[in-house]
Amino acid sequence: MDILSNLKPAKGSVKKEKRVGRGPGSGHGGTSTRGMNGQKSRSGDKYRPWFEGGQMPLSRRIPKRGFKSPFKVEYQSLNLKTLVEFIGKYNLSDTPITPELLYEKKVVGSKRKPIKILGEGDVNQKLDITIHAISQSARQKIESAGGTIKLVKF
Repeated sequence: MDILSNLKPAKGSVKKEKRVGRGPGSGHGGTSTRGMNGQKSRSGDKYRPWFEGGQMPLSRRIPKRGFKSPFKVEYQSLNLKTLVEFIGKYNLSDTPITPELLYEKKVVGSKRKPIKILGEGDVNQKLDITIHAISQSARQKIESAGGTIKLVKF
């Protein structure tokens, strides 16, 4: 092994800096490798990467369709059938069902979206549910089984 002060880069890996605008003898004089005319040959050019030379820009050529409301609320759906299976699996018949419990037990995927209970399936036990939203059919099934529903804001 050599001494650190003797180390040199590999042969051919280091090139000389291109010095432009230093006269005709350098090979990079005159136009300084910028070509003849045009915006890019001049100093202080403000050439943006997306500029298309006066052609109608791509962002204006593409058709615009539709509208996406920034206020739309996307719910996570949870069917009664799944809820009843979950209650049976963990033996939670007397426990109040809350969104936090559903997140904890991984019945729903995300904590960032509100939960809505949908009416697919049957309920044959009394349920005490606190939830963000519920469909009309699910509400009727739970209340006819003697359960209670409390809606909370997300």
